Amino acid sequence: MVRVEHAKGFDGFEKSVEELSKCGKKLFVYFTGEKDENGVSWCPDCNVAGPKVEAAVKEFADDDSVFLTVDVGNRPFWKDMKNPFREDARLKLMVIPTLIRWQTVIRLEGDQCEKPDLLEMFFNED
Repeated sequence: MVRVEHAKGFDGFEKSVEELSKCGKKLFVYFTGEKDENGVSWCPDCNVAGPKVEAAVKEFADDDSVFLTVDVGNRPFWKDMKNPFREDARLKLMVIPTLIRWQTVIRLEGDQCEKPDLLEMFFNED
């Protein structure tokens, strides 16, 4: 079974990636808008993509992998062009949702995260 983890904010992301990178498994990182107490994100695209990404993880991700969901924060924080998710050279996030295979160039951005065929390729590509 895929190991599923969650991180909040940039500091949480950095700490989680540092720890999870040591486990020697494929690491998939999904960046999404912060959710409220009802589990709904301020980001409408994230609300559409989220269930599709979760389904693809269950169906296509290897048992020997880790899936990390990262809340990028609230809308004003995300919209700040100087926020660390946008400025970090490893990420260069321009849009959420974004799904990255860590330490590779493989990624899906925006509405690509809603497309089952692209999600299948993302999780199965070596």
